[in-house]
Amino acid sequence: MNSSTVLPYKFTSYQKFVVAMLAFLQFTTILDFMILSPLGAILMPALKITPEQFGHVVSAYAFCAGIAGFLTAGFADRFDRKKLLLFFYAGFIVGTLMCGLATTYELLLTARMVTGVFAGVIGSIVFAITTDLFPFAVRGRVMGVVQTAFAASQVLGLPIGLYIANHWGWNSTFLLIVAIAILVGFALVFFLRPINEHLKLQTEGNPLRHLIKTISVPRYLQGFATTALLSTGGFMLMPFTSQFSVQNLGVSLEILPMVYMATGLCAIIAGPLIGRISDRVGKFGTFAFGCFLTIVTVVIYTRMGVSPLFAVIGINIILYVGVSSRMIASSALVSAIPLPKDRGAYMSVSSSLQQISGGLAAMFGGMIVTNGADGRLEHFEILGNIVSTTTLITLVLMFFINKMVMEVKANTVVS
Repeated sequence: MNSSTVLPYKFTSYQKFVVAMLAFLQFTTILDFMILSPLGAILMPALKITPEQFGHVVSAYAFCAGIAGFLTAGFADRFDRKKLLLFFYAGFIVGTLMCGLATTYELLLTARMVTGVFAGVIGSIVFAITTDLFPFAVRGRVMGVVQTAFAASQVLGLPIGLYIANHWGWNSTFLLIVAIAILVGFALVFFLRPINEHLKLQTEGNPLRHLIKTISVPRYLQGFATTALLSTGGFMLMPFTSQFSVQNLGVSLEILPMVYMATGLCAIIAGPLIGRISDRVGKFGTFAFGCFLTIVTVVIYTRMGVSPLFAVIGINIILYVGVSSRMIASSALVSAIPLPKDRGAYMSVSSSLQQISGGLAAMFGGMIVTNGADGRLEHFEILGNIVSTTTLITLVLMFFINKMVMEVKANTVVS
């Protein structure tokens, strides 16, 4: 795709508002998930839980999110996407409030399950809305902005969350997320327009039949198989990175927010830039670059010992650029697979598979990583090997996804 296809496109004021609102919404849901990783160093001793139990907390969220996404898939295209989004976002707020009020491992586990049920569906609705409102030629730019929610959660959310947790307890961080989410929810209620054009295309009245038809389309199955592996790395490494930084790399809890802030600041700049590059030079090429960068960085990172702060920050920044390149490019590329009438169902099933595979990754990660006698995490390099292998597999699978999308584009207009 050349730049002439992308540059003339002008976003309307409303489209800019939608992108901003979706980014803010993603900020709250992503922060809710990501905050567990840096809070691990505080939360595990506070609740007296082991790395394996902490892995269960993470995987419970993922499994519930996966199940909810699959059960919702049959109904996802039968409702106004705005109403569907608001329903699940309200449930997410309730679940996060439960996390903030939890005082035991069992209560926290239950709260994460409730949060996962609702939050797991939100991502698929966001991507369906993005695909409905923006043409394929500029989806890289849109995904780049929306995905900066990950970076913003690091720059703003994680440091502030850690500061609050260090002074008022880990529970208070979840209460902060609830307050922000309520404000975002009100903005969506009053300013987001109905998104219901897909309702005119529906021909299947039975939700179960709609789901079965969606998961039976051969090219959809190809996309499902690919996206199922995309979140493995994040779920396998992320829950333990804060403890790894503190115990293995020698970063103090007081300095840890600085690592996240520096990484996030660079990612905020890199996200939109990566999105533009993916639209100009090709989404698969950007994805391939991200895969190779991720593999090299993960192999180095998971084998590091006590290191200077600049080295820890530098390796985190490079790793985040690699992961962001994969996420942004793959989201834009995969969005071209489903037909407009199947987008909600396809995105729900795809998100479900990602969450379930991610939950398995977190569970296995907790089983592999152990605490040494000196408090250091052991066998972390094994996780690095697994993540590198799955990343290489996704590169091969995405090659065929890209080939399929390009063939479709050659014969018709990708909406």
